[in-house]
Amino acid sequence: MAEAGKNMLAQEDERFMSTNSAIINEIVSLCVLMLMVIFPLIYDDAYTNIMDVKYVSYYLPVIMMLGYSLIAVVVMAVMDMIKYQGRHTKKVLSGLLPKNWKKTFLVSDAAVLVFCVSFWISTFHSEYFFESFWGNEGRYSGMFLMTLYVAAYLMISRFWELREWYLEVFLVTGVIMCIIGITDYFRMDILNFRGPYTDPLESDIFTSTVGNINSFTAYVGMVMGFSGAMFITEDKVWRMVWHYICVVISFFAIIMGCSDNAYLSMGALFGLIPFVTFKDRECVKRYLIMLASFFTVLFCIDRINQIYGDAVIGLDSLFNVIAGLGVLPFVVLFLWALAFGFWKYDQTCSRKGRHTGNVFLYIWGVIAALVLLAVGAVLWDANLGGHQERYEAAKNYLVFSRHWGTNRGYIWGASLKLFSEFSWMGKLFGYGPDTFGILTMTEIPYEMTHVTGQFYDSAHNEYIQYLVTIGLVGLCSYLVFLGSVFWYMWRNWKENPYLIGLFAAVLCYAFQAAININLPIVAPMMWLLLSIGMGVCRKNRSRSLTAKDDEKQKLTFQ
Repeated sequence: MAEAGKNMLAQEDERFMSTNSAIINEIVSLCVLMLMVIFPLIYDDAYTNIMDVKYVSYYLPVIMMLGYSLIAVVVMAVMDMIKYQGRHTKKVLSGLLPKNWKKTFLVSDAAVLVFCVSFWISTFHSEYFFESFWGNEGRYSGMFLMTLYVAAYLMISRFWELREWYLEVFLVTGVIMCIIGITDYFRMDILNFRGPYTDPLESDIFTSTVGNINSFTAYVGMVMGFSGAMFITEDKVWRMVWHYICVVISFFAIIMGCSDNAYLSMGALFGLIPFVTFKDRECVKRYLIMLASFFTVLFCIDRINQIYGDAVIGLDSLFNVIAGLGVLPFVVLFLWALAFGFWKYDQTCSRKGRHTGNVFLYIWGVIAALVLLAVGAVLWDANLGGHQERYEAAKNYLVFSRHWGTNRGYIWGASLKLFSEFSWMGKLFGYGPDTFGILTMTEIPYEMTHVTGQFYDSAHNEYIQYLVTIGLVGLCSYLVFLGSVFWYMWRNWKENPYLIGLFAAVLCYAFQAAININLPIVAPMMWLLLSIGMGVCRKNRSRSLTAKDDEKQKLTFQ
């Protein structure tokens, strides 16, 4: 009888906890779905207030999620206290005790909490508290928005059960953005956003439902990374075809976006994803198809530019340099021949039961090392070897100066110089979140405008921006956070097919951030995808720990 009573009590406890978890899960699900559907596509007055609209469309769903979750938790705690003497609440709170931290927190959780503390200290230490809190003198990336990033990460990664179709919604809205961007390349303006802006210098730098082309290609880079990695690894035929369509559309969009940060996103996808997937011959085969498809898309865009030159924006970037070499058709033919040859080779290996192990991973490692050595040699020759004339066609990318990267060379150097002059407290915690514009306008206004002809309110490098605004503690904790996120997703991607897509999307964002601005137009989606990925990793870890505990109990009983 006593044993039956314990079982009934355990079942009742399980029902209470599962009901509470389901309620929180539904609240979080609503927020995630709103962000997946509304955030990418919403706009109000064309591009005039696009950042304000995106900012509001992010923080409102997140605040609603946090508010409703808090109400639900209070109600549950009261019910628990009345009916169960609060034992469930005590059990949950016990996870916050230091002795349980190993089970409760991941490395990424600890890092993001340090990151949060760093920008809070930075805000309260700053001479510009109000501006640091709201980020209203910058791009709204102040303490308020960054706190919501962290809070949303903790909620989604802990309390949301992945619904895979939500990630397909992310692709659908992303593809819609891409298609609108492609039509803007043809200057069709199907959303009638251009309005009075008839000068191409004013209108061509804005596109789709995002705004600036740099933000557009940053977002498309995540769509490209997600769909590309999913195409490489997908088992189901219909999903493989769908993801292939998405990655091809994203190739068109990211090239037609005409922004240089696209190269870093593509470098992350094509250069680093093989290190994760090349243990499988099928992944190698799909990768070669994707690579051949990319150069085919580039060839098609080059032909479009030649035929419809007066109707399109045109390429004014490294893509144009590649297309202008005259060897692009031969590269396309070679890559498709290579993909076909590897397909035949894979069939032969499968028929003979031959296992290739990690051989293609090692081959890729050698290729990547040779490419890095070649790039390093070219950069040394162009900058220190005194042979700039050899690289005239690509000197804007290979020869570093104050004006490199649309004056990024100057503002990066100036940012580091300003940082070196901070007090020790400033070096640790920075000038204040998103106060970069205040700093430059206070310290170097005349030099900045004299050298560049413009005013910079951002370092145009997310990592230097963090260093200057939230200091060494903030930057280092953010880097540890990102690094641990990549580590967990890399270790767990075979447990859930969507993890590799999330891994690639965040990786593409992290690479392009080295030359781009952190904006509430793109960064919220990166944080959302990252949070979803870590939620999957956390569930896998929880199942693994539970299995180990069960095994220990069996051994003890025996």
